[in-house]
Amino acid sequence: MTYFEVFDLPPKLRVDTAALQKSFYRLSREYHPDRFAAKPAAEQAAATERSSLLNDAYRVLRDPIRRTEYLLELQGVELEEQSVRATEQARAAGEQKKQIVPPDLLEEAFELNMQLEEMKMAAKTGDDDPQLRKDLQAAKANFTTLMEQSQQSLEAEWDSWDAAVDSGDDGAKDAAKDEMLALLNRRSYLRNLLRDVSEFV
Repeated sequence: MTYFEVFDLPPKLRVDTAALQKSFYRLSREYHPDRFAAKPAAEQAAATERSSLLNDAYRVLRDPIRRTEYLLELQGVELEEQSVRATEQARAAGEQKKQIVPPDLLEEAFELNMQLEEMKMAAKTGDDDPQLRKDLQAAKANFTTLMEQSQQSLEAEWDSWDAAVDSGDDGAKDAAKDEMLALLNRRSYLRNLLRDVSEFV
């Protein structure tokens, strides 16, 4: 049973979160393990399993990004940057997990890394470079804007996916799926750049 099926929802990305919450509370009461305390062990175990599945499904579906990632996984798309396997492999090798760098951000990311190295060196020597700090603030503002644009593009793809599900258009679903994967990778990369620059400004 998929997380969508738990709540009797179609595999779509626009979800009425208020209705989802109401369903969650109703089903939580219905399958709460305490209601099965006097039942046979098999029924108790089934209720506990159902309650756990319900909690997992709600946690994922109420979050639009996690919902998108989950739906792509259901479609057989492995999100490399988010995958546990990729994290474990990098950790075992003593390396940093590989990031997919959007081509249009290569130059900006390189420039930012150079600026961050300069800032680290300045911090070690007790120096403060006002121009460098100003440049980093500008970079942060730029990455924040790019992050917002990526979110808007991702939300447009949610609508494309949902329309394709309604119409049964597999070609449109594949196109939306590919675009969402690219946007999630872009969003992840931008989030990391913002995290790095936020340490200094």
